[in-house]
Amino acid sequence: MKLESIRGTIAEFVNELDNTIFGIGITVTALTVIGFIFWEETATTLTGNINTFLWTELSWAYLLIMFCAVVFVLFLILGPWGSIRLGKEDEEPEFGYLTYFVMLYSAGTAAGVVFWGPAEAIFHYQSPSPFFNAGAASQEAAIGAIQYSYFHWGLSAWSAYMTIAIPIAYLAYKLDAPLRVSTLIAPLVGLDNLDSLWAKLIDVTAVFATIGGVATTLGLVGSQFLVGLDYVAGVQMGDAGTVMMITGLTVAFTLSVSAGIKKGIVRISYFNMALFSVLTAAAFVLGPTSYILTAGTQALGNYLDQFIAMSFYTSAGSDSSAWVGNWTIFFWAWWFSWAPFVGLFIARISRGRTIREVSIVGVFASTGITVPWYATMGGSAIFFQQTGRADILGVISQYGGEEAAAGYPLFDALAFGEILMVLFLILVTTFFITSADSSTLALGMLTTGGEESPSLINRVIWGGIIGLLASVLMVAGGVGALQAAAIITGGPFGIVVLVSIYSMLKLFSSRYDVIDEHQLPSRKQVSTQDD
Repeated sequence: MKLESIRGTIAEFVNELDNTIFGIGITVTALTVIGFIFWEETATTLTGNINTFLWTELSWAYLLIMFCAVVFVLFLILGPWGSIRLGKEDEEPEFGYLTYFVMLYSAGTAAGVVFWGPAEAIFHYQSPSPFFNAGAASQEAAIGAIQYSYFHWGLSAWSAYMTIAIPIAYLAYKLDAPLRVSTLIAPLVGLDNLDSLWAKLIDVTAVFATIGGVATTLGLVGSQFLVGLDYVAGVQMGDAGTVMMITGLTVAFTLSVSAGIKKGIVRISYFNMALFSVLTAAAFVLGPTSYILTAGTQALGNYLDQFIAMSFYTSAGSDSSAWVGNWTIFFWAWWFSWAPFVGLFIARISRGRTIREVSIVGVFASTGITVPWYATMGGSAIFFQQTGRADILGVISQYGGEEAAAGYPLFDALAFGEILMVLFLILVTTFFITSADSSTLALGMLTTGGEESPSLINRVIWGGIIGLLASVLMVAGGVGALQAAAIITGGPFGIVVLVSIYSMLKLFSSRYDVIDEHQLPSRKQVSTQDD
């Protein structure tokens, strides 16, 4: 019986695969891992050169595409299409608002928020953006540092996700299209042509982007976990230990939460958000509360006032032109590389909600909880550095410039610091779990033609290979290699974001009359609309 069960599990795995998508994804990832293991210097140089070309020559494209995504999502919220339901007209949402939000936020950028929250503002404070023309370590640099943290983690990032999630959810739950990224081009090619070359190309691009984006995240958060072990407990891992630790954790977490969305991801997401809130409140109350409120409020006002100017700023011609490439373009590319994975996950949990609900919760509620975190973490880090209460930059330097080290001296400087540091390390670990589980779920969906619950074998394979890639990149080139991976893989999917916007314009336009949900396009209507 046991042997038959194993055979059945293997058969399920083989039968569910989209061999083209799975094969290309595994091959590209495996070749990348092999390249960095055996030809580390050549691979690092090549990715560095490609990365430099992209952010120097095409930075304008990343900025323009992201701004288009923001404008379009605002139109969806304010315009007539916001009332369209992602499902049948009388269908109730699968998840309540709170459950929906904690899953969406945990899967979205929360792992990155935990990594960069204590680190980003202190780096901008030390090396300000040329946008402000402020001196290093000045008060203007401090406000600008928090402002740019809001900018990088606010409205723009979440808007990119919405442009992917909404058309997939609408077509999947209204017209029974497969739950995969290529579904978003159905209004352009027809529902009956989602196995065409164009659809395969979209899915391959989605897998390629997701691999780079998820590897970047797991590498960054994994490094934060390893630094935390050393800082809190004095446990050090060599290069081999790092590879085994991150790869093993990824596979173990994938196995541990394989119970699915309702039992696995929901529970961990609630725990994440509860601990996230506790740490935010503790740092706010025990830290420089007045400075956090003053600096954070001014930075928020500047962010809203200068949003458009920041969205188009390239620092062209300045002596610090690399700043935008190293920061804004990296983050925009990272969001593009996460858009297929997060967009697909948001689509999976959005059944029964309206476009307006999904957009408001996804963009404004998520930004609303991110702003206090960055005001508190960034404000505290800068204040402690200014006053000498904690030498956060010094600790970062001790760890070879690793941004991952920023959070531990910050919490160590607070009352009950030892407890807070341990809680922070736990939060890093649980967000790593969420990222590993939800990303392998999405990769499984992408490589099986849209299965909502891919087999455990599929997810373990992806968990192992993505964890291995993340750890190899981290060992080979550190944060620089991880950033290059995100920019290189995220760029092509930025084009898919534009395609998705155009597809939604066609799908939701009056020619399909989707405002009246009783007049939905049939598969034949969609596929022959342009005949």
